[in-house]
Parts: sequence; C-alpha cells; structure tokens
Amino acid sequence: MKKIFSLLIIFLTLSACEDDLELAPISDAGSNGFYNNTDDFEQGVNGIYASFGVTGGADYPSFYVVMDESRSDNIYTPGQAGVRDWNAINNFLNTLATLGSVRNVWNVTFNGIMRANTILDQLIAKGDVIDDPALATRFEAEARFCRAYFYFDLVKWFGKVPIFETFVTPSEALKIGRSPVSEVYDLIISDLEFAIANLPESYSSADRGRATSLAAKGILARVYMTRSGPALHPDGPCLGTNEYQQALDLLNDIINSGRFSMLDDYAAIFDYDNEDNAEIVWDFQYITGGLGAGGYYPTEYYDEAWARINLPFPGGNPGDGSKRVSEDLLNSYEAGDLRIEPTFQIGYLSETGDPIDAKFYDKFMNMDKAGGDRFDWSINYPVLRYTDVLMLKAECILQGASGSQSDVDAIVNAVRARAGVGAISNVTLDMLLGERRREFAGENLRWDDLVRTGKVVDVMNAFISSEDSSGKMQPMTNNFIIYPIPQDQLDVKQGLYEQNTGY
Repeated sequence: MKKIFSLLIIFLTLSACEDDLELAPISDAGSNGFYNNTDDFEQGVNGIYASFGVTGGADYPSFYVVMDESRSDNIYTPGQAGVRDWNAINNFLNTLATLGSVRNVWNVTFNGIMRANTILDQLIAKGDVIDDPALATRFEAEARFCRAYFYFDLVKWFGKVPIFETFVTPSEALKIGRSPVSEVYDLIISDLEFAIANLPESYSSADRGRATSLAAKGILARVYMTRSGPALHPDGPCLGTNEYQQALDLLNDIINSGRFSMLDDYAAIFDYDNEDNAEIVWDFQYITGGLGAGGYYPTEYYDEAWARINLPFPGGNPGDGSKRVSEDLLNSYEAGDLRIEPTFQIGYLSETGDPIDAKFYDKFMNMDKAGGDRFDWSINYPVLRYTDVLMLKAECILQGASGSQSDVDAIVNAVRARAGVGAISNVTLDMLLGERRREFAGENLRWDDLVRTGKVVDVMNAFISSEDSSGKMQPMTNNFIIYPIPQDQLDVKQGLYEQNTGY
C-alpha cells in the first residue's frame, strides 16, 4: 500500500511560500465537502502555489540547485566521500534511480499536479458557488498554469511521464503509463495558452506572486525553445520542432508590455529590500519571521563551516560535499566584471583567522536578513527575469527567428554594459551562452541552456577533461540528458514504467 501511495503522490504537508498570498495548506483538498464558497476555492488555489514552499528539508528551487546547477559546468562537486546526492549527480553516475533527491523531485512535482487537478475537478463539479464567474475562470487559469509549469520541469528531468488531467485514485494510477514527450507538451501548451488568455498581466500588491499572462507567455516561450532544440535523446525534452518564431513573438509581447526593464545596478536585482522590482517577470515568494514561509534554497549554496562562523544557525554543505563554483566559470569573467562580487563568496577566514579556500554562490544571501533558521530565508526566487526575456529573444534570432545581428549585439551589450565590461560585436550562439552563463550564475539556468541548444554533451565532456582533478566524473553521454525514473516508482507495478536508457 505504501508503494501505491508513492506512485499517486498523496498530499504532502507543505509550508506557505508567498509574501502576500495566504498559502495555508488545505487539509483535505479532495473532499467534496470542502469547496463550498469562493474562499474555499481561493485557499485551494493557494495550496497549489504552496508546492513551491519548504517540505521534506528543501524547497522547490532547491531542486534546481541539485538537479540542474550541480550537474552543469558551473559547479564542481565530486565529493570527498561521494555520499551526497549532488555528488552522484555531478559525477554522472548511472545509479541515480535510488537517490532521495530524484524521488523527492518526482513526488513533490506530481503532488503539485494533483493539487492543480483537484481544483480543476472541483471547478467543474462545484464552481458555481464562486461569486464571480470571471474569478472562477482565473482560478482555472492559475491551476492550469501551475500544472503546465510542473509538467515542463518533469519533461526536462525525466522525459516521458504519466499524464494526469484529473484527480486519480491509487488503483487508477496503476493503469496509467508514461506518455510520449510530444503528448506531454500538448498538455503543457494547451494549459499555458488558456492561462495566457485568462490571466491578468498584473495584480494589485495584495495578490502579487500569482501567475500572470505575461509569466505564462515567458514559460511558453521557453517551452517552444526547448522543444525546438536538437533531439539528442529519443525521449528527451528537445524535439527539433523549430518553433523559435513562436517563442520570439511571445517574448516580444512581454517586452512590448512596458511593464519591465533592466535595473541599472545588477546587485539591486537580488536586494532583500528591493523585491518585485522591474526586473522580475515572475518569482516564487518567501517570507521569514518564524512563520514557516521562508525559503531554503540559499542554504543549498554555502559551506557549513562558513555558516558556523557567519550565521546564527548551522546549515549549508558539509566539507565532504561542498558545491564549489567551478574554476571554469570563474575564469570566464573579464576583469572588473561587476557581477562577480554580488554572485560569489571567494574565500573566508576561519575562527582562528586562517584563510579558507572556498568558492560558492552568495547571490541570494544577506547575513543581516537571516531568518530564524536555515529554512527561513525571505529572498524571493526569480523564475523569470526581464534580462532573461531579452537574451532568449537574442537566442531565437540566432536560431533563425526574425531579427538582425545588430538586435542580438544590442541586447548582449546592454547586459555587458551593466556588468561594466566592454561591447562586443557579431555575437554568436556560443558567445551568447557564455554571457548567459555569467549573467545567471547561481540562478540554475545553465543546464537547461546547454540541453536546449544541443551543446550539453560536448561542453560537459570538455569540462570534465579540464576540471575533474578527482577523476570521479563519468563521461557525459546523451543518456544523461534526462534522469532515471525513481526506483520506487518502478517497483510499484512491474512493467508499468520502463527505466530510461543508460540507468
């Protein structure tokens, strides 16, 4: 019975995670006796967003740190003992199916999908209790946006996955196998198109953090760009569909909305006192104060030994599993680049004053803003920044969408000017990816960038050759573009799922 419930992903007790949304999780979201009025439905929708909060010792952005950034050439973490999940992920081992991180990603993400499906089912059954029909439609659009968001992550991590469009029982789940990636994308695109048509471009401050139509356009642009990438893996997220123009049209809608702009000061984007600034298209929002609504993800980056000296609480990565920023990444910055100081902690002094050679991200840390414990950082997590929108536009143009080389150069040089480095010309895709790497270091976009553009195998093998002094990293192959299906899911019912090739 335990295995069956694992497959279906029963509700987890998730913490709240929005600055201005009341995200108290509902105790029995599937109960027909719960959804009796507008407030009940709003609480249920808020429960979907709560899936991005802290649960099981991590929050949703922590998955990106472990599953994406630690796998990329931005981080080198082979591990001294090699016992941490991110060590095995970094090392491209083929034994990842039993990792707790892989299992948790599957469970939490499908739990979010189940919450979204519960709302959608109840809107059909009892939506007429909502006072305002327009609000009922918005609730549907929010649920479908979140479902699409979760499924997009699942496709990128696992390839083929089971499609659940309604709440299902454990016995029903045992009859639903994995669907082809193309079919999962059909659901994702349909959901995002509905969200675009039925969500507002913005909200009042009381509802900030909710999905908007512009956020949906940005995520759909990423979907089109990812689908368009070279199909290096038969069940991977890239299908070679050449939809760069569709993506560009959506990105231009965001740009032309006039709601966003690049900040003059790079560090100000991540300032605790400057959240929801003009750079942020959509983010996960967190608060502190012992309310269980802070974020954990900044703790994923730093060293435990550093924390014991500089923070009022323990936490961080132990010595045998520190997530070191790679020399390859650090060496890619030009002298005087203004992004270096706000992004990295390079060395510190021990309690006895001895220098410690450490290099890790501190982009999302402010020691004066530390909460009650390592799970209580209040800084919001930027899912989509305006600078990302601009640079994705440049990528679409380089991939054949409408636009010119001067358009690409202008975007890249605006980013470089803010960073305090000189202009360049005739920007190529490789040059753009290098600039994206520096701009979004620590924001967990690098792995997706490499996969989407078909560069991942060549770049990672070159990185292994130059950086892996430990000799623990295995060669990168096309098989490792996606992760294995968690072993406990395979064990639920023999033959329901097949393991991904190479694991």
